[in-house]
Amino acid sequence: MSLLITIIVLCITFDFINGFHDAANSIATVVSTKVLTPIQAVLWAAAFNFIAYFIAKYFIGFRVAGTVQNTVNAGVVEPQTILFVIVGGLVAAITWSLFTWWKGIPSSSSHTLVGGLAGAAIAACGWGAVQWNTISMIALFIVVAPLIGFVSGNIIMIVVMWIFRRAKPHKTDKWFRRLQLLSSAFLSLGHGLNDSTKEIGVIACAIVAFRQIVGDGMVPDMLQPSEELVQWGVYVPQWAAFACFTAIAIGTMSGGWRIIKTMGNKITRVTPVEGFCAQTAGAIAIGVAQIVSMPVSTTHVISGSIMGVGAIKRLSAVRWGVSLDMITAWVLTIPISAVIGATMYYLITLFV
Repeated sequence: MSLLITIIVLCITFDFINGFHDAANSIATVVSTKVLTPIQAVLWAAAFNFIAYFIAKYFIGFRVAGTVQNTVNAGVVEPQTILFVIVGGLVAAITWSLFTWWKGIPSSSSHTLVGGLAGAAIAACGWGAVQWNTISMIALFIVVAPLIGFVSGNIIMIVVMWIFRRAKPHKTDKWFRRLQLLSSAFLSLGHGLNDSTKEIGVIACAIVAFRQIVGDGMVPDMLQPSEELVQWGVYVPQWAAFACFTAIAIGTMSGGWRIIKTMGNKITRVTPVEGFCAQTAGAIAIGVAQIVSMPVSTTHVISGSIMGVGAIKRLSAVRWGVSLDMITAWVLTIPISAVIGATMYYLITLFV
Protein backbone atom coordinates (compact mmCIF):
# COMPACT_ATOMS: atom_id res chain seq x y z
CA MET A 1 0.00 0.00 0.00
CA SER A 2 2.86 2.39 0.83
CA LEU A 3 4.33 1.85 -2.65
CA LEU A 4 1.01 2.73 -4.27
CA ILE A 5 0.72 5.89 -2.15
CA THR A 6 4.26 6.82 -3.21
CA ILE A 7 3.27 6.45 -6.86
CA ILE A 8 0.18 8.65 -6.44
CA VAL A 9 2.27 11.32 -4.69
CA LEU A 10 4.91 11.15 -7.43
CA CYS A 11 2.22 11.45 -10.13
CA ILE A 12 0.73 14.54 -8.52
CA THR A 13 4.24 15.98 -8.05
CA PHE A 14 5.04 15.36 -11.70
CA ASP A 15 1.78 17.05 -12.69
CA PHE A 16 2.78 20.09 -10.64
CA ILE A 17 6.21 20.17 -12.33
CA ASN A 18 4.50 19.68 -15.69
CA GLY A 19 2.42 22.76 -14.93
CA PHE A 20 5.28 25.18 -14.31
CA HIS A 21 7.48 23.51 -16.96
CA ASP A 22 4.80 23.84 -19.64
CA ALA A 23 3.23 27.14 -18.52
CA ALA A 24 5.12 28.79 -21.36
CA ASN A 25 3.08 26.83 -23.92
CA SER A 26 -0.06 28.82 -23.14
CA ILE A 27 1.22 32.19 -22.02
CA ALA A 28 4.57 32.92 -23.69
CA THR A 29 3.05 34.89 -26.55
CA VAL A 30 0.54 36.85 -24.43
CA VAL A 31 3.38 37.85 -22.12
CA SER A 32 5.83 38.76 -24.91
CA THR A 33 3.18 40.89 -26.68
CA LYS A 34 2.28 42.52 -23.32
CA VAL A 35 -1.39 41.54 -23.59
CA LEU A 36 -1.17 40.32 -19.99
CA THR A 37 1.38 40.76 -17.26
CA PRO A 38 3.25 37.58 -16.29
CA ILE A 39 1.18 37.18 -13.10
CA GLN A 40 -2.11 37.74 -14.93
CA ALA A 41 -1.05 35.29 -17.64
CA VAL A 42 -0.23 32.40 -15.30
CA LEU A 43 -3.49 32.89 -13.41
CA TRP A 44 -5.38 32.94 -16.72
CA ALA A 45 -3.71 29.74 -17.94
CA ALA A 46 -4.09 27.99 -14.58
CA ALA A 47 -7.81 28.71 -14.49
CA PHE A 48 -8.39 27.04 -17.85
CA ASN A 49 -6.10 24.12 -16.99
CA PHE A 50 -8.41 23.49 -14.04
CA ILE A 51 -11.62 24.02 -16.05
CA ALA A 52 -10.32 21.28 -18.37
CA TYR A 53 -11.19 18.74 -15.65
CA PHE A 54 -14.90 19.52 -15.99
CA ILE A 55 -14.66 19.44 -19.80
CA ALA A 56 -13.15 15.95 -19.57
CA LYS A 57 -15.59 14.74 -16.92
CA TYR A 58 -18.83 15.91 -18.53
CA PHE A 59 -18.08 16.12 -22.24
CA ILE A 60 -15.10 14.45 -23.89
CA GLY A 61 -13.73 11.90 -21.42
CA PHE A 62 -10.21 10.76 -20.50
CA ARG A 63 -9.04 9.10 -23.71
CA VAL A 64 -5.31 9.89 -23.40
CA ALA A 65 -5.17 8.26 -19.94
CA GLY A 66 -6.05 4.92 -21.52
CA THR A 67 -3.20 5.23 -24.03
CA VAL A 68 -0.66 5.93 -21.29
CA GLN A 69 -2.04 3.11 -19.13
CA ASN A 70 -1.22 0.68 -21.95
CA THR A 71 2.41 1.77 -22.37
CA VAL A 72 3.68 -1.05 -20.14
CA ASN A 73 2.79 -4.57 -21.26
CA ALA A 74 0.97 -5.97 -18.21
CA GLY A 75 0.99 -9.39 -19.81
CA VAL A 76 4.78 -9.55 -19.48
CA VAL A 77 5.54 -7.53 -16.34
CA GLU A 78 4.51 -8.97 -12.97
CA PRO A 79 2.13 -6.75 -10.92
CA GLN A 80 4.67 -6.16 -8.12
CA THR A 81 7.34 -5.32 -10.68
CA ILE A 82 5.00 -2.87 -12.44
CA LEU A 83 4.86 -0.76 -9.28
CA PHE A 84 8.67 -0.55 -9.15
CA VAL A 85 8.75 0.23 -12.88
CA ILE A 86 6.31 3.10 -12.39
CA VAL A 87 8.32 4.58 -9.52
CA GLY A 88 11.50 4.42 -11.62
CA GLY A 89 9.76 5.96 -14.62
CA LEU A 90 8.25 8.80 -12.60
CA VAL A 91 11.55 9.66 -10.90
CA ALA A 92 13.21 9.72 -14.34
CA ALA A 93 10.48 11.98 -15.74
CA ILE A 94 10.72 14.38 -12.80
CA THR A 95 14.54 14.47 -13.07
CA TRP A 96 14.63 15.26 -16.80
CA SER A 97 11.80 17.80 -16.55
CA LEU A 98 13.62 19.71 -13.78
CA PHE A 99 16.89 19.61 -15.73
CA THR A 100 15.35 20.99 -18.94
CA TRP A 101 13.44 23.64 -16.95
CA TRP A 102 16.71 24.71 -15.29
CA LYS A 103 18.33 25.00 -18.74
CA GLY A 104 15.31 26.87 -20.15
CA ILE A 105 14.67 24.18 -22.79
CA PRO A 106 11.00 23.66 -23.75
CA SER A 107 11.09 19.86 -23.83
CA SER A 108 8.19 17.41 -23.72
CA SER A 109 6.87 16.24 -20.35
CA SER A 110 4.86 13.60 -22.24
CA HIS A 111 7.89 12.04 -23.87
CA THR A 112 10.02 12.07 -20.73
CA LEU A 113 7.25 10.21 -18.89
CA VAL A 114 6.89 7.62 -21.65
CA GLY A 115 10.67 7.25 -21.97
CA GLY A 116 11.14 6.83 -18.22
CA LEU A 117 8.45 4.16 -17.97
CA ALA A 118 9.77 2.31 -21.02
CA GLY A 119 13.36 2.33 -19.73
CA ALA A 120 12.34 1.03 -16.31
CA ALA A 121 10.16 -1.68 -17.88
CA ILE A 122 13.00 -2.85 -20.16
CA ALA A 123 15.35 -2.98 -17.16
CA ALA A 124 12.80 -5.08 -15.29
CA CYS A 125 11.73 -7.61 -17.91
CA GLY A 126 13.49 -6.98 -21.20
CA TRP A 127 12.34 -5.50 -24.48
CA GLY A 128 9.08 -7.43 -24.52
CA ALA A 129 7.82 -5.49 -21.51
CA VAL A 130 7.00 -2.45 -23.65
CA GLN A 131 4.08 -1.91 -26.04
CA TRP A 132 6.26 -0.92 -29.00
CA ASN A 133 3.35 0.03 -31.23
CA THR A 134 2.31 2.67 -28.70
CA ILE A 135 5.89 3.84 -28.12
CA SER A 136 6.55 4.06 -31.87
CA MET A 137 3.47 6.16 -32.45
CA ILE A 138 4.36 8.53 -29.60
CA ALA A 139 7.96 8.79 -30.88
CA LEU A 140 6.69 9.50 -34.41
CA PHE A 141 4.88 12.54 -33.06
CA ILE A 142 8.25 14.07 -32.12
CA VAL A 143 8.39 14.89 -35.83
CA VAL A 144 4.68 15.06 -36.63
CA ALA A 145 3.56 17.37 -33.78
CA PRO A 146 5.87 20.35 -34.51
CA LEU A 147 5.31 19.84 -38.24
CA ILE A 148 1.54 20.03 -37.73
CA GLY A 149 2.05 23.14 -35.61
CA PHE A 150 4.35 24.70 -38.24
CA VAL A 151 1.99 24.07 -41.16
CA SER A 152 -1.11 25.08 -39.17
CA GLY A 153 0.57 28.29 -38.02
CA ASN A 154 1.56 29.05 -41.60
CA ILE A 155 -1.93 28.48 -42.98
CA ILE A 156 -3.77 30.41 -40.25
CA MET A 157 -1.33 33.31 -40.54
CA ILE A 158 -1.80 33.50 -44.32
CA VAL A 159 -5.60 33.41 -43.98
CA VAL A 160 -5.62 36.12 -41.30
CA MET A 161 -3.25 38.34 -43.33
CA TRP A 162 -5.52 38.02 -46.36
CA ILE A 163 -8.74 38.72 -44.41
CA PHE A 164 -7.26 41.80 -42.74
CA ARG A 165 -5.14 42.98 -45.67
CA ARG A 166 -7.02 46.32 -45.88
CA ALA A 167 -7.40 46.88 -42.14
CA LYS A 168 -5.45 49.63 -40.42
CA PRO A 169 -2.51 48.19 -38.45
CA HIS A 170 -3.40 49.84 -35.13
CA LYS A 171 -6.99 48.53 -35.29
CA THR A 172 -5.79 45.05 -36.21
CA ASP A 173 -3.36 45.09 -33.32
CA LYS A 174 -6.12 46.19 -30.92
CA TRP A 175 -8.50 43.42 -31.98
CA PHE A 176 -5.91 40.67 -31.89
CA ARG A 177 -4.69 41.67 -28.46
CA ARG A 178 -8.20 40.75 -27.28
CA LEU A 179 -8.41 37.65 -29.43
CA GLN A 180 -5.13 36.42 -27.96
CA LEU A 181 -6.93 35.96 -24.66
CA LEU A 182 -9.38 33.62 -26.36
CA SER A 183 -6.72 31.61 -28.18
CA SER A 184 -4.65 31.38 -25.00
CA ALA A 185 -7.69 30.07 -23.11
CA PHE A 186 -8.31 27.32 -25.68
CA LEU A 187 -4.64 26.37 -25.68
CA SER A 188 -4.66 26.13 -21.87
CA LEU A 189 -7.75 23.90 -22.02
CA GLY A 190 -5.99 21.64 -24.50
CA HIS A 191 -2.88 21.51 -22.34
CA GLY A 192 -4.90 20.55 -19.26
CA LEU A 193 -6.89 17.91 -21.13
CA ASN A 194 -3.87 16.27 -22.74
CA ASP A 195 -1.23 16.53 -20.02
CA SER A 196 -3.23 15.94 -16.83
CA THR A 197 -4.74 12.73 -18.17
CA LYS A 198 -1.30 11.19 -18.70
CA GLU A 199 -0.65 10.97 -14.99
CA ILE A 200 -4.19 9.66 -14.47
CA GLY A 201 -3.25 6.80 -16.79
CA VAL A 202 -0.15 6.05 -14.71
CA ILE A 203 -2.17 5.99 -11.47
CA ALA A 204 -4.68 3.67 -13.16
CA CYS A 205 -1.89 1.28 -14.17
CA ALA A 206 -0.61 1.26 -10.56
CA ILE A 207 -4.05 0.63 -9.06
CA VAL A 208 -4.73 -2.25 -11.46
CA ALA A 209 -1.39 -3.85 -10.47
CA PHE A 210 -2.13 -3.29 -6.76
CA ARG A 211 -5.55 -4.90 -7.18
CA GLN A 212 -3.94 -7.97 -8.77
CA ILE A 213 -1.50 -8.26 -5.84
CA VAL A 214 -3.93 -7.95 -2.91
CA GLY A 215 -7.18 -9.13 -4.52
CA ASP A 216 -10.36 -7.16 -5.19
CA GLY A 217 -11.72 -7.61 -1.68
CA MET A 218 -8.68 -5.95 -0.08
CA VAL A 219 -8.78 -2.73 -2.11
CA PRO A 220 -9.88 0.24 0.07
CA ASP A 221 -13.05 2.08 -0.91
CA MET A 222 -11.08 5.24 -1.63
CA LEU A 223 -9.25 3.40 -4.43
CA GLN A 224 -12.37 2.01 -6.10
CA PRO A 225 -12.54 3.27 -9.69
CA SER A 226 -15.14 5.80 -10.76
CA GLU A 227 -17.69 4.58 -13.32
CA GLU A 228 -17.20 7.81 -15.27
CA LEU A 229 -13.53 6.90 -15.77
CA VAL A 230 -14.00 3.14 -16.21
CA GLN A 231 -16.01 3.76 -19.38
CA TRP A 232 -12.80 5.15 -20.90
CA GLY A 233 -10.82 2.09 -19.74
CA VAL A 234 -9.20 4.02 -16.88
CA TYR A 235 -9.49 2.43 -13.42
CA VAL A 236 -8.99 5.32 -11.00
CA PRO A 237 -11.18 7.05 -8.40
CA GLN A 238 -12.56 10.45 -9.29
CA TRP A 239 -10.53 12.20 -6.59
CA ALA A 240 -7.29 11.10 -8.25
CA ALA A 241 -8.32 12.65 -11.56
CA PHE A 242 -9.36 15.84 -9.79
CA ALA A 243 -6.02 15.96 -7.92
CA CYS A 244 -4.05 15.67 -11.18
CA PHE A 245 -5.89 18.56 -12.83
CA THR A 246 -5.56 20.65 -9.67
CA ALA A 247 -1.81 19.98 -9.43
CA ILE A 248 -1.16 21.04 -13.02
CA ALA A 249 -3.17 24.24 -12.46
CA ILE A 250 -1.23 25.10 -9.30
CA GLY A 251 2.02 24.30 -11.10
CA THR A 252 1.05 26.64 -13.92
CA MET A 253 0.49 29.43 -11.40
CA SER A 254 4.07 28.92 -10.25
CA GLY A 255 5.36 30.21 -13.58
CA GLY A 256 8.28 28.63 -15.40
CA TRP A 257 9.88 31.89 -16.45
CA ARG A 258 13.05 30.41 -17.92
CA ILE A 259 11.10 28.59 -20.64
CA ILE A 260 8.68 31.50 -21.16
CA LYS A 261 11.65 33.65 -22.27
CA THR A 262 12.67 31.00 -24.80
CA MET A 263 9.18 30.49 -26.21
CA GLY A 264 8.18 34.15 -26.20
CA ASN A 265 11.26 35.87 -27.59
CA LYS A 266 14.13 33.59 -28.51
CA ILE A 267 12.41 31.60 -31.30
CA THR A 268 11.07 34.71 -33.06
CA ARG A 269 9.63 38.11 -32.18
CA VAL A 270 5.85 37.77 -31.91
CA THR A 271 3.14 40.41 -32.50
CA PRO A 272 -0.45 40.06 -31.20
CA VAL A 273 -1.63 38.85 -34.63
CA GLU A 274 1.14 36.27 -34.79
CA GLY A 275 0.55 35.25 -31.19
CA PHE A 276 -3.13 34.62 -31.90
CA CYS A 277 -2.33 32.56 -35.00
CA ALA A 278 0.31 30.47 -33.22
CA GLN A 279 -1.94 29.76 -30.23
CA THR A 280 -4.94 28.94 -32.43
CA ALA A 281 -2.84 26.53 -34.51
CA GLY A 282 -1.56 24.89 -31.34
CA ALA A 283 -5.04 24.57 -29.82
CA ILE A 284 -6.43 22.94 -32.98
CA ALA A 285 -3.55 20.45 -33.20
CA ILE A 286 -3.86 19.47 -29.54
CA GLY A 287 -7.63 19.10 -29.93
CA VAL A 288 -7.13 16.66 -32.80
CA ALA A 289 -4.61 14.69 -30.71
CA GLN A 290 -7.17 14.48 -27.90
CA ILE A 291 -9.77 13.07 -30.29
CA VAL A 292 -7.41 10.32 -31.53
CA SER A 293 -6.26 9.56 -27.92
CA MET A 294 -2.64 10.47 -28.63
CA PRO A 295 -0.53 11.98 -25.79
CA VAL A 296 1.02 14.61 -28.03
CA SER A 297 3.53 17.12 -26.70
CA THR A 298 1.93 20.54 -26.30
CA THR A 299 5.47 21.95 -26.19
CA HIS A 300 6.32 20.53 -29.60
CA VAL A 301 3.07 21.73 -31.15
CA ILE A 302 3.22 25.33 -29.94
CA SER A 303 6.95 25.60 -30.68
CA GLY A 304 6.28 24.46 -34.24
CA SER A 305 3.39 26.88 -34.67
CA ILE A 306 5.53 29.81 -33.44
CA MET A 307 8.18 28.85 -35.99
CA GLY A 308 5.53 28.58 -38.71
CA VAL A 309 4.07 31.99 -37.95
CA GLY A 310 7.52 33.59 -37.80
CA ALA A 311 8.58 32.00 -41.10
CA ILE A 312 5.74 33.80 -42.92
CA LYS A 313 7.55 37.13 -42.48
CA ARG A 314 10.83 35.67 -43.71
CA LEU A 315 12.77 32.53 -42.91
CA SER A 316 15.49 34.55 -41.21
CA ALA A 317 12.91 35.87 -38.72
CA VAL A 318 13.12 32.49 -36.96
CA ARG A 319 16.22 31.94 -34.86
CA TRP A 320 16.98 28.51 -36.27
CA GLY A 321 19.94 28.00 -33.92
CA VAL A 322 17.62 28.17 -30.91
CA SER A 323 15.11 25.95 -32.74
CA LEU A 324 17.81 23.38 -33.51
CA ASP A 325 18.79 23.23 -29.82
CA MET A 326 15.14 22.56 -28.91
CA ILE A 327 14.76 19.86 -31.57
CA THR A 328 17.95 18.17 -30.35
CA ALA A 329 16.51 18.09 -26.81
CA TRP A 330 13.24 16.65 -28.17
CA VAL A 331 15.03 13.81 -29.95
CA LEU A 332 17.13 13.01 -26.89
CA THR A 333 14.25 13.15 -24.39
CA ILE A 334 12.92 9.59 -24.78
CA PRO A 335 16.31 7.76 -24.86
CA ILE A 336 17.82 9.81 -22.01
CA SER A 337 14.67 9.40 -19.91
CA ALA A 338 14.74 5.68 -20.67
CA VAL A 339 18.33 5.40 -19.41
CA ILE A 340 17.46 7.35 -16.25
CA GLY A 341 14.35 5.19 -15.76
CA ALA A 342 16.37 1.98 -16.09
CA THR A 343 18.98 3.30 -13.65
CA MET A 344 16.31 4.32 -11.14
CA TYR A 345 14.70 0.87 -11.37
CA TYR A 346 17.99 -0.86 -10.60
CA LEU A 347 18.65 1.48 -7.65
CA ILE A 348 15.15 0.93 -6.25
CA THR A 349 15.47 -2.86 -6.43
CA LEU A 350 18.79 -2.68 -4.58
CA PHE A 351 17.18 -1.08 -1.54
CA VAL A 352 13.73 -2.68 -1.51
